[in-house]
Amino acid sequence: MRILFFGRGVISTQYAWAFEQAGHTVEFYVRKGRKETFGSRIELEMWDARKGKKLIKESWNVKLHEEILPNYDLIIMSVNTEQLPEAAQFLSTAAGNTPVLIFNNIWQDLKSSIAPLSMNNVVFGFPGAGGGIADNTLRGGFLKMVFLEKPRAGTEPMNNKVKELFESAHFKISWVKDMQNWLWNHFAMNAAMEAEVIKRGSFPALMNHRASFANVGLHMREMIPVLKARGAKLDAISLLLTKIPPGLLGILFNKVIFAKGGLPRLFVEYNNSKAGFAVLEVVRAAKKAGIPLPRLTMALENTEYAKEM
Repeated sequence: MRILFFGRGVISTQYAWAFEQAGHTVEFYVRKGRKETFGSRIELEMWDARKGKKLIKESWNVKLHEEILPNYDLIIMSVNTEQLPEAAQFLSTAAGNTPVLIFNNIWQDLKSSIAPLSMNNVVFGFPGAGGGIADNTLRGGFLKMVFLEKPRAGTEPMNNKVKELFESAHFKISWVKDMQNWLWNHFAMNAAMEAEVIKRGSFPALMNHRASFANVGLHMREMIPVLKARGAKLDAISLLLTKIPPGLLGILFNKVIFAKGGLPRLFVEYNNSKAGFAVLEVVRAAKKAGIPLPRLTMALENTEYAKEM
């Protein structure tokens, strides 16, 4: 397969490397001027957990384009949430009829979030990966599991193409029946974590405060009325975050889910992205619905997002 990744971000780069290892041709679309800035190589220090736990350390040669060329079999887009509308607008004309995998966190309803891209030309999914890029070095990793929506009417050929791609690179697919509901829950969880990241100063700092995940649970509880207002059903992780007592939740996350030395913890510790936009999106939705969110609103008070609430 010939695959184009939209942007050379941490998620795109890791899966591109894995697909190239499986024999596929991978290339990247980057904005004007980024080709020279990025250069033709990126340093990799990432964990590959498809078969056991293997550290990949290499200088990887990448092919970058500042325009979208024809004849790709698939375009994969994984961008920051705030960049999704502009990216979808661009691909609606530049991608032609090439199928697009949206590998992204999304809070809005799926159809409007990718407009004017056609839902008939899109498959939604979510990666099992994390990390960050600094000084042209990627530190992070990926797990064996990826999440893909079950086919909608008319998308079966695209879903099969995406399925075959991931399976050819030895990833395991977890099929999601209701991708909209799954993403609503995941986005809320991400907002709960980002609210605490703002308080602590960084994603790595989040891992080093025992009270952090107790607070994440309290943030999540506050968002339950917002999720229900948009018709979401709480999934297992959301129920975990809202039902377990905060103190016990903190112990569970620190000792089990994000245990020291575990890959999920490393992925968060390597994350150097800016927190806050997910919190802003949820606060905006809550205001429209007349639902108070004092904890999340307070988290944004001294940030650049405060004036946008």
